Amino acid sequence: MPENPTRPAAADDGRGPAGRRGRPTGDHEARRAALLEAAASVIAREGYANTSLRKVAQRAGCTTGTVTYYFANKEELVAAVTQSRFDGFDAMLEPGGGRPGIRAVLERWLSRAAGDPEFWPVMSQLLAHARYEPAFATVIARRYARHREILASLLTAGQAQGTVRDDIPADLLADQLAAIADGWMMMFPIEPERFTASRVQALLDAAITLVSPPPGGARTAGT
Repeated sequence: MPENPTRPAAADDGRGPAGRRGRPTGDHEARRAALLEAAASVIAREGYANTSLRKVAQRAGCTTGTVTYYFANKEELVAAVTQSRFDGFDAMLEPGGGRPGIRAVLERWLSRAAGDPEFWPVMSQLLAHARYEPAFATVIARRYARHREILASLLTAGQAQGTVRDDIPADLLADQLAAIADGWMMMFPIEPERFTASRVQALLDAAITLVSPPPGGARTAGT
C-alpha cells in the first residue's frame, strides 16, 4: 500500500472517463476531511474488519458513491486515515514550527487523548492491521520514527543545556517517553476518570523527573 495512494486509471464502469462518479459539489477539502473523520469513528467503534465504505457513508451522511469519489476502496481510505492521524501527531509535536519543551510535548499528548477519546482506539486498530500487511506497517513505522526523531532532538538539545540527563542516549530516552505517552493515550479512553487534573500534573512531573539530571542539577527537563 503506497503512503500517498493514487487511484489508477479504471475501465469505464459508468462513473466517467477516469472511473469517478460526477464531481460532488461544495468544499472538497472539507468533505474529504469529514469522510476521514467518519471513517475513523467507524474504525474506533466497530473495528477495522467491520469497517466498510457503506458504513462510512452512513456515518458521514452521504452516499457510498461520494466516498468512492474520494477513495477508490477501503484500503485507500484507511491509508488516508492513517496519514491524517500521523499528521495530527506532527502538529502536536511541532505547533507553529516551534520547538516545544519536553513537558509541553507530553501535555499535548495528554490533551489529545482527552480531546479525542477515539484517537487511540483508531490507532490501535490500525497498528493491529499493520501486523498482517507489511507495506502498511512500513508506512506506520516510518511516520512513527519521525516522531521519535523529534523527541530525540529535543532531548539532545536538553542534554547540551544540562536540563536532561546525559547518562542515557537521547534516542533511548525518546523511546521511553513515547512508550509512556502511548500508554497514557491507550488507557485514557478506558479509564478517563483516572486522569484527573491533579493526577495528570503528577504524571507529567514523574515523566520529567525520569529524564532530568540526578538531584543537584541546576535545572529541570521542563524548562
